[in-house]
Formats: sequence, structure tokens, C-alpha cells
Amino acid sequence: MTSEGIFITDAVLNGLPPHIAQVIAGHDSLNTTMGYAAIYPADAIEAHRAFIARGRATRPADEYRAAPRGEWDEFLSHFERRKLALGECGRAYGTDCSHEHACVRCPVLIVNPVERSRLEEIRNNLHARIIEAEREGWLGEAEGLRWKSSRTRTNRTSACCTPPWCSAGPRHPAR
Repeated sequence: MTSEGIFITDAVLNGLPPHIAQVIAGHDSLNTTMGYAAIYPADAIEAHRAFIARGRATRPADEYRAAPRGEWDEFLSHFERRKLALGECGRAYGTDCSHEHACVRCPVLIVNPVERSRLEEIRNNLHARIIEAEREGWLGEAEGLRWKSSRTRTNRTSACCTPPWCSAGPRHPAR
């Protein structure tokens, strides 16, 4: 066994997460790293659990308390409130919507690919409203609608792409 193999095996068995060992070793693939490690996946999992337990032992116990029912319900409700007609809101837990729920133009909107046609309908409606505003001389309205249309176009583009980590199709299947 090489010195690299010994290092990686020792590091993973002492709780270093394999993906961190991969970065340290400079490997492009986790499979390459695990090929050097003379351990089984179950050993890596147990070693990582032991590493986490050692880390928790050094922290105050109240940091690991069970969440009271109300606190847990509030946490879960955040994710329920993120569900939108066009997909989900990607804002972080505990943050307010900075766009006053104008989700179609929000950069953190995660568009459900199933709703792509609806987003296209919204874009077409915006285009018709821009034409009307320009025809009527409502220049401020036209400018605002053009900005909103550009954000809608960006979200439309993101709806076309299935994330690389999802091999099963749309990001948000029908619920």
C-alpha cells in the first residue's frame, strides 16, 4: 500500500469524511479516493459517526436538545410556505421574502419544469402589456414590465434544465 493509501485509510477510519479526504488528496472522483482506502463503506460510516460523536462531546449539551413541538412545527411550516404555483421559493430558512411575493420575477424562484407552459403564458401576457403601455405612452409602466419580463425570461430558462443530481426527471414531481 502506498503512503497515500495509508493516509487516506487512516484519515477515514478516524472520522474524516471521505469527500474531505478526496479534496485533500486532490482527486476528481470520490471513487478514486475510496479506491486508495482499505476499508468498506460500513467502516467509513461508523468512523464518521464516531467523529461526529467526538465533536459533539466537546460542545455544550444544550446545543443538541430536542426541539420543542412549537419550534419544530414552525421550522417545518417554513418549507410548506415555500410552495408556490410555479414551483418553490429558494429563500433560506428564517428569511422574509424581499420581493413582496412577486415570485415570477424573484431570482430565488425554483421553477417546476411541469409549470413551464404557465410561465410561458405569463411571459406572453407581459409582452402584450408592454406593447399596450408603449402604445398608450405609459413609459414608466413599460419600463417596469420590461424588467419583470427579463426576470421571467431568466426563470423560464432555469425551468428548462433538470439539475444534474436528478436523474428521475422534473425537480418537483406532481404531489
